[in-house]
Amino acid sequence: MTPFGEAVRKLRERKGVSQKQMAAALNVSPAYLSALEHGRRGLPTFDLLQRIAGYFNIIWDEAEELFLLARSSDPRVVVDTSGLSAEHTAFANLLAGRIGDLDRATLGELTSIIEIGRKADGKRS
Repeated sequence: MTPFGEAVRKLRERKGVSQKQMAAALNVSPAYLSALEHGRRGLPTFDLLQRIAGYFNIIWDEAEELFLLARSSDPRVVVDTSGLSAEHTAFANLLAGRIGDLDRATLGELTSIIEIGRKADGKRS
């Protein structure tokens, strides 16, 4: 499941609707919505994101958060290390091969390290 899929599931539960009901209201198939929630589909279109926000009648801040989650939820990430060092490329490949083996604590530690570095650089994702 992706962070976006988890957020959509929570919104559905809060509203008390099934995937089938939501899919019908958004004019998408229940299979597509299920795949989107479970991370078996790529990123939703901006149009679909707007329809989802409208369906749940969420306020602008919450909609913006949902849109950010969608952008960081692509289950088929490509890391371009061209122009970077051999160490960068080796790390990206190591991570790609082992990411499924990482437990929540390790993921949290790595995320913190990367977030701290990004904040120190003044960058935003």
